[in-house]
Amino acid sequence: MENDRGNGQEMTKKIRVAVLFGGRSAEHEVSLQSAKSIIEAIDREKYEVVPIAIDKTGQWYLNDASRLLLNAEDPKQIKLNNGSRNAVALVPAPAEKQEQLISLTKQVPVDPIDVIFPVLHGTYGEDGTVQGLLKLANIPFVGPSVLGSAVGMDKDVTKRLLRDAGIPIAKFLVFERWKRDQIRFADVKEQLGLPMFVKPANLGSSVGVSKVKRKEDFDQALAEAFRFDTKILIEEGIDGREIECSVLGNEQPIVSIPGEITPTHEFYSYDAKYIDEKGAALQIPANLPPDKVSAVQDLAVRAFKALCLEGMARVDCFLDKNGQFFVNELNTIPGFTKISMYPKLWEASGIPYSELIDRLIQLAIGRWEREQQLHTSREG
Repeated sequence: MENDRGNGQEMTKKIRVAVLFGGRSAEHEVSLQSAKSIIEAIDREKYEVVPIAIDKTGQWYLNDASRLLLNAEDPKQIKLNNGSRNAVALVPAPAEKQEQLISLTKQVPVDPIDVIFPVLHGTYGEDGTVQGLLKLANIPFVGPSVLGSAVGMDKDVTKRLLRDAGIPIAKFLVFERWKRDQIRFADVKEQLGLPMFVKPANLGSSVGVSKVKRKEDFDQALAEAFRFDTKILIEEGIDGREIECSVLGNEQPIVSIPGEITPTHEFYSYDAKYIDEKGAALQIPANLPPDKVSAVQDLAVRAFKALCLEGMARVDCFLDKNGQFFVNELNTIPGFTKISMYPKLWEASGIPYSELIDRLIQLAIGRWEREQQLHTSREG
């Protein structure tokens, strides 16, 4: 029986969805938590789930969903199961064959995949690398394509594009590792003031991020950021509220109601997001007057379009004491656990978690179908 990739006809076979997770990123463990939630919540009447884990060395594995994780309920200890695993590789193949996955363990093709849901937070997954591979393999995939993923991951490029689109952002400076010895605290303080935030240019989940309030903390903050990237940002600290919106769609994206994050830590750090259950208070919807709700929603969609995004993104903003919104960053594969802000905002906006997964998959298939109509040569 042939698979039908979402052309509107009645499906005679479940859509095979590969959930791709783990990876070489410093956000590996966050990815495990997100994938676990998606695998548990996806509509099994409509979709057949194919879990594909990527370990910290970059090897891809196919395994049964029930055996993928160890310590799955403990975010401090969660990790991939190193038991019996079927190593696989993704290879480009003619569309009519659809033999994109090859088992390295068994030396045979794996049943064709209809669509891939990447849940790879951070580098080597959220930054356009995997998206390019999936494009070459001609497989539909959830989330932004190559360009949007790449520019959304690089905070320097993100901020320049937002600035050129007339979207308010915090003041920032960019430094590369080879100029490390030229970074002077006094110079940075003069331009940005205190406090300031030091962060890797290409990473998420607040990994490698430090809040600097005094000179004594500056060098350590630089060292921490440069551990994870060869390019770092130093941003002014904005004294204000953290407001977030979720965006969903391709050509005509829709936006959720806004939510607010109030960290109990010094800032919304990795531990506050994923380790400490009391690391932050989430208020959904955010306590904002109607005009501010409309303003931040409009800003979120404008930012989404400015970065050429598709599928999904969480847009993080600040609302300062003067009532001015600033876009901080966009997350193109946001945290996707059931308690993560992206799905929680949609749930409060009328789209339950399972339906959100379904919509994202259908958006991926719809985009792929449109792209198949494009000519790749002058013939025909």
